[in-house]
Amino acid sequence: MLQNTTTVDKEVVLIPDGRIDIFYILSDSDDFIAKLIGLETQPTTATFPPNSTFIGVSLKLLSVEYVLQTKIADILNSAIKLPINFWDISNTDLNDFEVFRKKVSANIRKNISSNIDERKQKLFNLVYETNGALTVREYAQKVFWTDRQINRYFNQTFGLSLKAFCNILRFKASFQHLKNGKLFPEQNFSDQAHFIREVKKMTKATPKELAKNENDRFIQFSTIS
Repeated sequence: MLQNTTTVDKEVVLIPDGRIDIFYILSDSDDFIAKLIGLETQPTTATFPPNSTFIGVSLKLLSVEYVLQTKIADILNSAIKLPINFWDISNTDLNDFEVFRKKVSANIRKNISSNIDERKQKLFNLVYETNGALTVREYAQKVFWTDRQINRYFNQTFGLSLKAFCNILRFKASFQHLKNGKLFPEQNFSDQAHFIREVKKMTKATPKELAKNENDRFIQFSTIS
């Protein structure tokens, strides 16, 4: 939950973290809306208007197919508006975070498919457990699914390859290290130069700038405990 209680716009940057987001947005200047934000491979600037409340629900990728029953390939680095009252959430629900949480949780449980492909579940478990550190071929061998089939599934459903997604997860795994002021790579980057290049590619900032996070500009860093 993020709020701008001031009378001026607040600019923030969303950076790739390997998840999709559903944002419910309430402000004095616009109608209550819900947005589905696809995967990000680059930083995206967003503006929080004055006197606004944003509540976000972050979801892992398997939920795209088995909770939302959709594909997000066409909203890579972009977003779409969701129907009014998506998941039965109204503007008044944003006034009470616990009420919001319970309603969203109930709707997620209600919409989870009972028929989940075991190969996909095993693949995602491995990818998340390893923070994307293995090669596509290694993942394919472990789940008995060809690398070509895996990449076709990823591109058609999410809009990017498994390798590109693994690069994002590996970058995300460095968030806590950077938050703690550790500016050296700890997630299977070949060297410091490689790490700096990846950080700049994902954020257009250096590791030092990202760790400093002036004015809570990088939104995911502001929410790390």
